[in-house]
Amino acid sequence: MLHKKLNILLLVLFIGFSLFSFGNEMKEHHTLSGFITDSDNGESLPGATVFVTDLQRGTATNNYGFYSVTLSPGTYSIRYSFIGYSDTTLQVYLKADTTINIELAPFAEKLDEVEITGEAVNENITSSQMSVNTITSQTIKEIPALMGEVDLIKALQLLPGVKFVAEGSSGFSVRGSSPDQNLVQLDEATVYNAGHLMGFFSVFNNDAVKSVQLYKGDLPAQYGGRIASLVDIRMKEGNQKKFHGKGGIGIIASRLMLEGPIWKDKASFMVAGRRTYADLFLKLSSDENFKNSALYFYDVNAKVNLNINQNNHVFLSGYFGKDVFKGGEQFKMDWGNATGTVRWNHIFNEKMFSNFSFVASRFNYNIGVPEGNIQSFLWESSLTDYDLKANFTWFANANNTIKFGVSGIYHDFFPGVFEGLGEEATYGKYEIENNYSLESAIYLSNEQKIGSLLTIKYGLRFSIFNNIGPQTVFIYDSVGAVIDSTVYDSRNIYNTYYGIEPRLGINFRINEISSVKASYSRNYQYIQQAQNSTAGSPLNIWFSASPNIKPQVGNQIALGYFRNFKEGMFETSAEVYYKYIEDAIDFRDHADLLLNKHLEGELLIGKGYGYGIEFLVKKTRGKFTGWASYTYSRTFHDIPGINNNEPYPAPYDRPHDFGIIVNYNVSKTISLGLNWVYLTGQPVTFPVGRYEYGNNIIPVYSERNSYRLPDYHRLDLSFTWTEKTKPEKRWHSEINFSIYNVYNRKNPWVINFLNDPNQPNVTYAEMIYLFGIVPSVTYNFRF
Repeated sequence: MLHKKLNILLLVLFIGFSLFSFGNEMKEHHTLSGFITDSDNGESLPGATVFVTDLQRGTATNNYGFYSVTLSPGTYSIRYSFIGYSDTTLQVYLKADTTINIELAPFAEKLDEVEITGEAVNENITSSQMSVNTITSQTIKEIPALMGEVDLIKALQLLPGVKFVAEGSSGFSVRGSSPDQNLVQLDEATVYNAGHLMGFFSVFNNDAVKSVQLYKGDLPAQYGGRIASLVDIRMKEGNQKKFHGKGGIGIIASRLMLEGPIWKDKASFMVAGRRTYADLFLKLSSDENFKNSALYFYDVNAKVNLNINQNNHVFLSGYFGKDVFKGGEQFKMDWGNATGTVRWNHIFNEKMFSNFSFVASRFNYNIGVPEGNIQSFLWESSLTDYDLKANFTWFANANNTIKFGVSGIYHDFFPGVFEGLGEEATYGKYEIENNYSLESAIYLSNEQKIGSLLTIKYGLRFSIFNNIGPQTVFIYDSVGAVIDSTVYDSRNIYNTYYGIEPRLGINFRINEISSVKASYSRNYQYIQQAQNSTAGSPLNIWFSASPNIKPQVGNQIALGYFRNFKEGMFETSAEVYYKYIEDAIDFRDHADLLLNKHLEGELLIGKGYGYGIEFLVKKTRGKFTGWASYTYSRTFHDIPGINNNEPYPAPYDRPHDFGIIVNYNVSKTISLGLNWVYLTGQPVTFPVGRYEYGNNIIPVYSERNSYRLPDYHRLDLSFTWTEKTKPEKRWHSEINFSIYNVYNRKNPWVINFLNDPNQPNVTYAEMIYLFGIVPSVTYNFRF
C-alpha cells in the first residue's frame, strides 16, 4: 500500500508543481541553445556548464553536449566552462530564440592545479541526482592494473558501495546486490557478460571509452529492468579534426585505437582492437598437446559519428568480443558478446531534444569435445535482445526540464542444447526450449528548480512484461517436483506483469559548497541469472519472470550530505541508504542449475533487505589526486525454505569496505599510483560435521552463509614515465610499471574440504588463491 500512496503523491506533485511553475512563466521569454564541443577533436562535452552570470544560475549540457536555457529578453553575460578546459565568456543580446555552438579549448599541458574530471565545478553539490559516480578514461588509466591491463570495471570496484565478487573477477556487487542486478550498457546496448578470461579482465577497452557513470539505485526514470545499479558507458565519437591514434604493448595483450575525420567537422570514425597473445608462445612447445592448445581473447570497438546538420546527428556503434579456450584436441570452449547501436539525435526546436535508438545485443557460449572422440559433444547457449527507444527532453522553461519516452525490448532466451557428435557419439540430444518475452516501458519525469536553493526531481515509469509462446509451463509442488504442465502456442501472450516505478529526488543547497539530498526509487527486474558460484562464470544462465516467478522489486531510500572545500579541490560526502527487495529469489540447497528444464522448481521466493552508510573524500586537482572511501553495510535474505526459515546473510554481504586510491604527479614526466583495499571476508556455508551412510561419507553443512572467508586486503603500486612533449613531434610514448599485490597477500579464492587419503576419517581444509605478487610493464603510445 505504501508504494501505491507514493505513486499518487508523485503524480499530484508532478501536476501541481508543473502548473504552478508554468503559471509563473506567461511573460515573454526566449531560448538560448546549442552544442558544446572540444575544439581539438570535435567531441561533445556532456556536463559542461552554461552559467548566466547576471542571474547567478545556469544549466549543464546533456549526454550529447546539447544545452538549452530560457531567459527574458535582454543582454546577458554567459560563461561556458568545463573542468580541464579554458572558459569562454560571451555577451549575448537575447531578443529572439538564438543558437550558439561553443568550442572549448583543453589546457595544452597537464598542469599541477588542474585535472580533467569530466564534470563541472560543484556538480556534486548542485546536481539533483545522488548515489552517482563519474569516472573518465584518464582516471581509470592512472590506477595500478592487474598484468598491466587497464580495467574500467576494476576501477568501479574501488568506489564506495561497490565490491568485487571474487579475486580478479569483473563481476561486482553494488550495495550488497548480486551481479545480475546491475544493468551494464555500452552505448545503450546491454552487456550480459562483462568479463574476459573467466572474468579476470573486463570486456571494455579503455582506449575506446569516453566516460563512465555509475548510478547506485537512484536510476533516472528512462532506465529500468534492474534493481541495484546502472553502469552507463559511452564510447568515443571519433576525432572530427585530425587523424589520431593510440595503443599499448603489454605482457599479455596489445591494443590499438584509431580515429579521425571522414569529412572534417561533419563525420568521424573510431575503431579500437586488442588481443592477448600468450597462446602464441604455446606454438613453440615440443609437446603436441600444448602446441594445439589456445587461451586468448580479442575484442573490437567501432563507431561512426555523422553531423547531418545542426538539428540531426547520427551515431553508429558496435562491439564484438570473444574468448577461446582449447585444450589440445580434447576440449574447446568459447564465449562472447556482440552489440550494435544506431542512434539518431533530432532537435525539433530550441526547447525539444530527442534521441531515437535501435539496439541489438547478444551473448553466447559453446562448449564441446571435437568430433573423432567417442565422447564428442557440443553444448550451446545464447541470449539475444532487440531494443527500440524514443527519448525526449523538453527544456520547458528556466525552472523545468521534462523528460519522457518509450522503450521496448524483445528477449530471446536459448537456454541450451547438448548433443553428441559423430556416428559413434555416446550422448544423445538434450534441448531446453527457447523462451521469448517482451519488456516495454513508458516514463515521464521533471527536474524542477524552486527558488535558488531547492531542486526536486520526480517522475514515474510504467513497465510491462509479457511472456510469449511457444512455451511449456510446468507446475511444481512445494518441494519443486513437477505435478502438471500447460503448453502455449506460438506468439501467444500467456502471462503479463506490470509495475509502477516512482522516482523522487530532492536537493536542498545549504550554500554554494554544501547540500543535502534525498531520494526514493522503485525498480522492477524481470530477468535474472542462475549462478553456480559467487565468482561468476560464462556458464551462468539468464532466465525470465514467468507464471512461476514473479519479478523482483527493489525499493531504495537514501539520504546524503555533500560538502566541498577549497573551491572544489576537495569533495566530501556521506550517504545512508535502506533497500528492501520484494519477491527476492534464491536456490534450494544442492540445486541443479545447468541444463535443467525444471530450473524454476529449484527456486524459492522471499524477501531481501539491506542498509549501509558510505563516506567519500576526493581530491580533484593538485599534484596529489584520488579518493578515500569507507562503507559499512549489511544485506540479508529471508526466504521460506532456506536456513530453517530464518534470515541469513546474502552471498555478497561484506560489512566493512575501505579503499585508498592516490595518484601523485612528481613532475610532468613522472607519476606514481597507489591503491589499497580492505574488505570483510565473503560469507560461505561450510561443512561442520559428517556421517556415514553405507560406504559413503555424507557432510553436514552449517546454516546458510554462517561462516566467512578470511578478510581481503591488497596493495597495488604503479610508476609511469611519460616522454617530454615537443610541439614538432607527433609520436609520444610512456612506460608504465605496475605491481599487483605488493606484499604478497594470499587472499582466498575458494576453500575446499578434502578427505585425507592416509586417514579416511580425517577431513582437512585446503585454501586456493589466485595471485601472489604480479609485476607488469606496458609501453603506451599515441600519435
